[in-house]
Amino acid sequence: MSTHISTRYVPISGTAAGLGLTAGGGTLVADRPRGKARGQGLGHNGADLLSAALGGCFWNDLHYVADAAKVGIGIDSVEAEIELAGNPPRVVRAHIRARLSGAPEDVLQQVFDAAAESSTIANSLTGAFETLFERLV
Repeated sequence: MSTHISTRYVPISGTAAGLGLTAGGGTLVADRPRGKARGQGLGHNGADLLSAALGGCFWNDLHYVADAAKVGIGIDSVEAEIELAGNPPRVVRAHIRARLSGAPEDVLQQVFDAAAESSTIANSLTGAFETLFERLV
C-alpha cells in the first residue's frame, strides 16, 4: 500500500508568493529572495524547502527510532545543508548533522545510525546526490 502526500499552493494576495497548504493541515510559504522575480523574501525557495525536508525528516526519524527502542534521549539539534553547483544550479550534496544527548554513547550512536538508515527523504534522494550523515559529539 502506498501513501500519498500533497501540498497545494495558492497565491497570497498582494504578493507573488504562494501559500502551501499541506494535506495534513500545515502551511508554508514559497517565495523568492527580495528583488528576484518579484520575490519579497516572505518564504522559502525550493532549495530551502529541500534542506528543510531533509532536516525535518531526520528530526522526526530520530524521535521515531528512540521511541520504538523505548530509549530516552535528547535531540539537541539537527542541521541539514545542501550544496548547489552548476548552471542551472542543482543539488550535488547534502550533509545532515545531529547532536544527541542523555544516554550512553553506544545508545546514541545506535539511534543515530538507525535513523540515518530509515530516513525517508534522504533515502529517496540517494541516487540523485551524495547524502552524508554526521553525529556531532
